[in-house]
Amino acid sequence: MAVRIRLTRLGRKKKPFYRIIVADSENKRDGKFLDVVGTYDPLQNPAAISIDNVKLQEWLGKGALPTTTVKSLIKKAAASVQ
Repeated sequence: MAVRIRLTRLGRKKKPFYRIIVADSENKRDGKFLDVVGTYDPLQNPAAISIDNVKLQEWLGKGALPTTTVKSLIKKAAASVQ
């Protein structure tokens, strides 16, 4: 079972809102997930990224791999904190 940290889409048509989740790589995009690590709202200016660093580090320590999009969101969230 390969575990990935990825986005799941919420919100209505033309108004996207995303959760950063931990899920089995074989599950559907909006399907079953293990944990919610954060949120991403691209419609705000600047885009709002909220990540629970404790949960994120826990899952990365267990071997979960982030997708390229989530990896860039983690870098942007870390840069905005400093």
